[in-house]
Amino acid sequence: MNGENNIHDVSRRLSSHFSAGSRVELMRMDDPQSPPIGTKGTVVDVDALGSIVVNWDNGSNNFLKG
Repeated sequence: MNGENNIHDVSRRLSSHFSAGSRVELMRMDDPQSPPIGTKGTVVDVDALGSIVVNWDNGSNNFLKG
């Protein structure tokens, strides 16, 4: 399987688990700009590269890499 097909497969799998409107809670993120651990948010989208777009309840917006 080539890399492009693999990326699309990952994106499809993530989309099935994290559909728009799903609620999530941040457990860990290795980014100094991330919201605090335990912050809850709503999934907006899973993009074609498998990044999960989240609107956090504290007003922050982030992409989570799948």
